[in-house]
Amino acid sequence: MKDNNIIIFSDGSARGNPGPGGWGAVVCADEKVIELGGREAHTTNNRMELTAAIEALSLIKKGGADIILNTDSAYVVNGITKWVYGWQKNNWKTSEKEPVVNKDLWEELIKVAGINSSQIKSQFDGARKIKWNQIGGHVGVPGNERCDEIATSFADNLAVKLFNGKASSYEYDLSDTKGSGIKKKAKKQNKILAYSYLSLVHGVLKIDKTWAECEKRVKGVKGDIKFKKAVSAEDEKQILKEWLNNK
Repeated sequence: MKDNNIIIFSDGSARGNPGPGGWGAVVCADEKVIELGGREAHTTNNRMELTAAIEALSLIKKGGADIILNTDSAYVVNGITKWVYGWQKNNWKTSEKEPVVNKDLWEELIKVAGINSSQIKSQFDGARKIKWNQIGGHVGVPGNERCDEIATSFADNLAVKLFNGKASSYEYDLSDTKGSGIKKKAKKQNKILAYSYLSLVHGVLKIDKTWAECEKRVKGVKGDIKFKKAVSAEDEKQILKEWLNNK
């Protein structure tokens, strides 16, 4: 991936915190968009937030391009632009002399960001000219909403199709960092009548016609579980295809 006009959105999620977690990222560069995502069985929200940023930056070749990394995590933004400099000087101890939590991931983020403690911070922090931009979470920012969808899907062990293609074909407006109506779109999608509800619990598949039936089957169940709403016969077939191919 070339280093031209690079925009990143990243997000993390953990159910229970700690609990099953997922991370999601969207990288836009050289007129191409790539979505990334992953899962850990037992983790925290902060670790997933850090992992998302690390994985996104790791995808990009080193160079002199300006990178704007958008995240709703104050923990990530404050940590990488302020706290890490003191932590490094204090041998990875906090101001209370306690070991820094998630040190392994902070060190990895510093590495992929090309930051060292002697650098002078400016609008763009680090040798890779990265702007760490904190945005509002769950306020309708398209890139953030998509990353949240990816992260929570992985946390819930649900199938999610990741985009990899031309930016002109990407349905989310990555230039919008304030929020401009994606919530309305999501509400309209949620109002679409269900064709069926699919669930895969410990390898056993079932298709229900109502959410009440599906919910009764999946609620409170731990371990290997997936469930999803299908809005048409074709959608149902596609979900089944994705699930069964990933078994």
